[in-house]
Amino acid sequence: QVQLVESGGGLVQPGGSLRLSCAASGSIFSINAMDWYRQAPGKQRELVASITSGGSTEYADSVKGRFTISRDNAKNTVYLQMNSLKPEDTGVYFCRMDVVMLHQTVTRQYQYWGQGTQVTVSS
Repeated sequence: QVQLVESGGGLVQPGGSLRLSCAASGSIFSINAMDWYRQAPGKQRELVASITSGGSTEYADSVKGRFTISRDNAKNTVYLQMNSLKPEDTGVYFCRMDVVMLHQTVTRQYQYWGQGTQVTVSS
């Protein structure tokens, strides 16, 4: 089995910064895409940023220029550096990974989600 553990959320004033981390552990052969999603109260979960195994990144328009996604493949960890935070960035942030596991001689990909970490931007 694989577990994703997130950290780094909290309360921050508008204009402040936070860095989220999400570390995967377990029977991991490799990890393909890694993403960050967020869900604000009363709203649907939305994709914030994604990074491929090769390091290509994509961002939601609302966070471009303010958020940076990165990964450390040796640590099976994805990060989200959030700068110039706004009240509308408030929500629960979830990481998601496409984890490849080896079953004897066959590899299979599975989707895993973190438990979520609360980010609150307020004065």
